[in-house]
Amino acid sequence: DFPGARNWGYDGVLPFAPDRAYGTPDELRALIDAAHERGLMVFLDVVYNHFGPDGNYLPTYAPQFFDQTKHTPWGAAINFAQPEVRRFFIENALYWLADFRFDGLRFDAVHAICDESFLPELAREIRERVTGRHIHLVLENDDNDTKFLHSGFDAQWDDDLHHVFHVLLTGESRGYYEDYANDSSAKLVRGLMEGFVYQGEPASSRGGASRGHPATGLTATSFVSFLQNHDQIGNRAFGERLTVLTDPKKLEALTALQLLAPQIPLIFMGEESGAAEPFLYFTDHQDEQLAAAVRDGRRREFARFPEFSDQQKRAQIPDPNDEGTFHRSRPSFNSNERTFLYRRLLELRRKCLVPRLKGIRAQGGEVIGPKAVVAKWRFQDGGLLTIASNLGDATALAVMPDTQPIWGSRLDKELPPAETAVWIENP
Repeated sequence: DFPGARNWGYDGVLPFAPDRAYGTPDELRALIDAAHERGLMVFLDVVYNHFGPDGNYLPTYAPQFFDQTKHTPWGAAINFAQPEVRRFFIENALYWLADFRFDGLRFDAVHAICDESFLPELAREIRERVTGRHIHLVLENDDNDTKFLHSGFDAQWDDDLHHVFHVLLTGESRGYYEDYANDSSAKLVRGLMEGFVYQGEPASSRGGASRGHPATGLTATSFVSFLQNHDQIGNRAFGERLTVLTDPKKLEALTALQLLAPQIPLIFMGEESGAAEPFLYFTDHQDEQLAAAVRDGRRREFARFPEFSDQQKRAQIPDPNDEGTFHRSRPSFNSNERTFLYRRLLELRRKCLVPRLKGIRAQGGEVIGPKAVVAKWRFQDGGLLTIASNLGDATALAVMPDTQPIWGSRLDKELPPAETAVWIENP
């Protein structure tokens, strides 16, 4: 829980208290039970790398909880060298899984957890103490470090795939998108085949420093792919979604690629109905000085971009603490053609892919046009999954399977613009 009524949830100061928006602890349990009755799993996003700035009194009475020699971008680093601190967070994870019966945890920004031995210990205890069902453990790790995927964790968010998706669809190349602006289609092939695009190569947006580690030996289901998420939308100055940034037919083609590729797909709220409302960064800090510092600091961050060099333009960036910023971020959930598209694609995935995903391996991919690729994966039973996707404006040429696709039109050698076709060939 955290002070105030509005927050993304990353400023928590009471890790054992459910946020008041969920109701009482019993009401949260009832929500999870209701989801289970409908065949749905529920994951909790947990933040073990920092505490929020508002209402955090822990440094006052337990300063040893923090490592004064290290810092994160969001506050003081937590001192996992202390056994009591490790125990605190391990018991927190077990509490959510055992007492509330969450089905999995998503660990926020683990690259900012300064002790690399903590996460394997945490995963080991969860596996030993929560039995009778599989607990899904998912990581966010900006360093593209795969070591925890060999230490008890199931999957990791794949920012690389998102970034190359975004560049191909929008043409944007500022900030970290510059790392994906050259040879974008080749980078897409690598991301689809290997998971991460950057596996130790230099990244321009990081001053040429190397980023990432080899993803050897990991299957596609070790990676979570997404076209949008809270960070990638909300960290834009005006919170624009892809629906207002790109051509709808190309977005439809990319959606088919994402949902029918073997990586685990993540759908951001409102995406399934084509919501056009922004998703903005919002807070409800009770301290007026803190609220002003957050507002002014956020506007200063954008000053390095040419379009925000003018102070009057920066002043238009919404104030996170303004209640209107929160209300503007509520997506519409009207059922429409976009919803029907998602239902069809997810039903295809459930029927045709999910039963065969275990042990799937990359078979190879190639660039067939400026923004067009073909990618193939081999199922464990010998079947072949082929996806051809053209996100460009010109027809691409490639040899296609001589069978009826499960998605898209039957093709010979030409793949039209804004088109994705998917085949499954049985052994």
